[in-house]
Amino acid sequence: MGPGEELWLRLERLERKLERLLELCRRLQEENHSLRRSQEQLVHERAELISRNDQARARVEAMIARLKTMEQG
Repeated sequence: MGPGEELWLRLERLERKLERLLELCRRLQEENHSLRRSQEQLVHERAELISRNDQARARVEAMIARLKTMEQG
């Protein structure tokens, strides 16, 4: 095998490695995008749950206060 052929083979191997790296980069970008969407959705869902929990707590506290006034009156 001559020096030109060896160089050609090395270039082909390098090209295949670069193609694999580019594919990996593309897949990681897609995964990152998907994870960011999921995170945004979970943050929104968490905020809704916190709000609902606060509302429920306020209602329970109001019921307790009414019960205490009923006991006293």
